[in-house]
Amino acid sequence: MTDNEKNTVNRENGTNAMDINTDESISGTSHLNEPVTSEDEVEKLKSEIAELKDKYLRQVAEFDNFRRRTAKERIEMIQTAGKEVITSLLEVLDDCDRAEKQLQASDDTQVKEGIQLIFNKLRSTMQSKGVKPMQTIGTDFNPDQHEAITEIPAPTAAMKGKVIDEVQKGYYMNDKIIRFAKVVVGK
Repeated sequence: MTDNEKNTVNRENGTNAMDINTDESISGTSHLNEPVTSEDEVEKLKSEIAELKDKYLRQVAEFDNFRRRTAKERIEMIQTAGKEVITSLLEVLDDCDRAEKQLQASDDTQVKEGIQLIFNKLRSTMQSKGVKPMQTIGTDFNPDQHEAITEIPAPTAAMKGKVIDEVQKGYYMNDKIIRFAKVVVGK
């Protein structure tokens, strides 16, 4: 049924009811154009605006915190992505240190130099990935960094409570401990 037919049916029935969806040129209700005069309504609207503004600011701050946190976590994840591989290579570095000590007794300088170049290249590669050894001998024993294997009598009174010998080196990766140093402590 068309809009004109509806109007015709309404006129025939004797009603002046008009379907508001039928004529787009008829304006809406007039109370929307009247100014708001009640102070209570103004205050209510102002408080609602303040509440919405506060809610908006909180959501913006929460999103900003989320963005920062995820960026920080992503950077940490990238920095420690190869931690397992690097940790397994620490044993190779230990073997390199032991081999260097044995090479000191060797007389073949060309072999020494070749092997020394390989060891230095391995160390520099590990250092470029953020791996660095702990300096432990002569420092105070710190259970957060060192694992005490044994205690021996200190050779001097100044060495009491300090690391006397290092059984296995400790390593940092991007300033986080990836292996604790196994040490001998003076008592």
